[in-house]
Amino acid sequence: MNSTVRPAPGFNLNRWIIWSSFALLLAVSPLVFTSNLSITMLSQMGIAIIACLSYNILLGQGGMLSFGHAVYTGLGSYMAMHALNAASGGQMNIPVSLIPLVGGVAGLFFAMLFGYVTTKKAGTPFAMITLGMAELVFAMSLMFSEFFGGEAGVSGNRVVGEAFFGITFGPPRQVYYLIAVYTFVCVGLMYAFTRTPLGRILNAVRDNPERVEFIGYNTQKVRYLAFMIAGFFAGVAGGLATLNFEIVTAEVVGAARSGAYLLFTFLGGATFFFGPIIGGVLMVLASVLLSELTKAWLLYLGLIFLFMVMYAPGGVASLIMMNVRVAAHGLLGRLWSSYLVLGVLGLLMLAGAGALVEMMYHLQLNAGTGTGLNYLGLQLDAGTAASWIASTAVTLVALGLFEWVRRRFLKVWNEVQVIIEQRTAPKEGA
Repeated sequence: MNSTVRPAPGFNLNRWIIWSSFALLLAVSPLVFTSNLSITMLSQMGIAIIACLSYNILLGQGGMLSFGHAVYTGLGSYMAMHALNAASGGQMNIPVSLIPLVGGVAGLFFAMLFGYVTTKKAGTPFAMITLGMAELVFAMSLMFSEFFGGEAGVSGNRVVGEAFFGITFGPPRQVYYLIAVYTFVCVGLMYAFTRTPLGRILNAVRDNPERVEFIGYNTQKVRYLAFMIAGFFAGVAGGLATLNFEIVTAEVVGAARSGAYLLFTFLGGATFFFGPIIGGVLMVLASVLLSELTKAWLLYLGLIFLFMVMYAPGGVASLIMMNVRVAAHGLLGRLWSSYLVLGVLGLLMLAGAGALVEMMYHLQLNAGTGTGLNYLGLQLDAGTAASWIASTAVTLVALGLFEWVRRRFLKVWNEVQVIIEQRTAPKEGA
C-alpha cells in the first residue's frame, strides 16, 4: 500500500507561501515602521497598489492605454466622501468600513457610463477618447461646486458613530489596517480575475483581436467588461483615499494623477501581475520622500523613466524575473560583477546629472541667497564654470563608461541565455 501523502488537487504550495507572506507583510509593517509618517506612507502604498493594479487590467492585460484612469478613482473618492458626510449627518446608516465599497460602486457606475463610449475603439483612438473624458470631468469638477466643492474640495470626518470594540478609525494605525484588509482582498480578487475565462480572453484581445473576432467573441464587449471591473477597483482605491485623507479636491481627477498611474505601472512592470504592486510602492516613495529631498523631483522622475524605457522597457518586475530565471540555473555568478559596475556607474551618472539640475534650480529659485549650494555633502557654486564643467564631465564620462560596460555585459548575458536554452531544450530521441 502506497503511504505517500499527495497534495490535494489544485493545491499550490508556492502560491500559499506567497499569499501568506503578503498578508504577513501587511500585518507587521506598522509594527516595524511605527512613526506617523511611516504609517501614513504605508496607507498610501496600499491605496496606490489597488489603483495601479486596476489600471493594469486595462494596460497590461488588455493592451488599452488609458489617459483618464484617475476619473474613476477620483469620482469614487467624491461619492465616498458624500456618503461619509451623509453618515455623519444621520441621513445614511452605513458603517465607515463599507465606505470604500461606495467608491467602488461609483467607479463601476461611471466606468459603465463612460466605458460604453470609450471601448468602442481600440489603440490610439481609445487613448484619445479617455484623455477627452478626463479633461471633461476635470472641467466639470471646477464648474459644479455643489458636488465637487470647487477649488476647496469636499472634506469630512471619518470618526462616525459608536466605537466597535474600540475601533473608531480615528488613529492612523486603525485606518491602515482597514486599508490593508481591502488591499489584500482586492489584490486577491484581481489576481483571480486573471485566471478567469474573461481574463484569458482579454489577453487574447490584447495580442490578436482579429483572431478573437474570428472565433466568435465580441472584442468590444470584452474590453467593456474589463473596463467596468477596472473602474470598480479604482473606485475602491478612491474610497480608501477618502478615509485616509478626509478631503477630496479636483486634483484627484486631474491629468497628473492619471499620468502617475501610467508612469508607475510601467516602471513597476505592466507585463507581470506583481509589477504594479512595485509601481504603487515607488509612486508613494517618489511623491512623499523624493519630493521632500528636492524641488526638482519631477524632473528626476522623468529622467528615471527615460532611463528605464531605454534600458529596461519591461520595468522592474521584468528585471527581477529575468534574473530569477538565471539564478535558478546557477548562472547569476557570471553577472554580479557587471551588475555592481553598472550600478556604480549609474549612480555616478545620476549624481552628475543631479548636480546640473540642482544648480539650474538654485539659480532660478534661490538666486537671492547666493550662488553656493550644498549637494550630497559637496559645496557647489552655480556661479562659476568649474562646478558646471565638473558636473558635466562626471555625467558624460559615467554615461560613456556605462554604455561600454553595458555592451560587454550584453555579450555575457546572451551567452548565459544560450546555456539556459540548451539546458531546457528537449533532448533528441527523448
